[in-house]
Amino acid sequence: MMNRMTDAVKHLIIINVVVFIATFVLKMGFSDSLALYFPENPNFGFWQYFTTMFVHGGVMHIVFNMYALFAFGTPLEQIWGRNKFLFFYFSAGLGASAIYTLVNYYQFNGLYEQLINIGLSATDIQQILDTGTYSEQLLSSISRENLSQFYGTYHTPAVGASGAIYGVLVAFGMMYPNAKLALIFFPVPIAAKYFIPLIILGDLFFGITGAATGIAHFAHIGGAIIGFIIAYFWKKNQFKRWD
Repeated sequence: MMNRMTDAVKHLIIINVVVFIATFVLKMGFSDSLALYFPENPNFGFWQYFTTMFVHGGVMHIVFNMYALFAFGTPLEQIWGRNKFLFFYFSAGLGASAIYTLVNYYQFNGLYEQLINIGLSATDIQQILDTGTYSEQLLSSISRENLSQFYGTYHTPAVGASGAIYGVLVAFGMMYPNAKLALIFFPVPIAAKYFIPLIILGDLFFGITGAATGIAHFAHIGGAIIGFIIAYFWKKNQFKRWD
């Protein structure tokens, strides 16, 4: 479905590209204030739930996201109209950030409680978070991998439009279930109604097992969930275009 790029999709791509270029021209100077940090981190700001959708970590990251936005967002905007599409896109993105934060909170607080239960004080735990160092004796109670995840959750910001894009993917699959899609590393066309759930299940697997680090899998799942809820409601109620 390589249609002419619609207005909202075009403007979203332009904004993302401008921000991406600006972060490198300014040596990533302001990206720390735009990326989504864990709420306990001093770099956190509530605006980051929105601004993180416009920050990307590398060329391939933004290229894949913007291509998906063009390929799958264009037909949706043609069906829904500009305003409805923008509402959907930002709702999926904000929902993705919120669910990602909730999952991180659950995992972070679980380990925090474990550390308290084995005798560490809040000051001791904060020192681990600030320095990344801890006593080797601690490894008899908690694995190095869990401590690394604990530290990473606190310090590593999430970036990218992927949560909103997953919402767009789900909606596309609902509107065009028989459209054939394929991945670069698996170039066999598969109907969207099978292809998209398969990708989401993969994110769920990697998110739970931690087998693929450096990717905000639960943000993807969050965007997919919010996208499904909104698209299902609209499809069921046959909303008219918002002009």
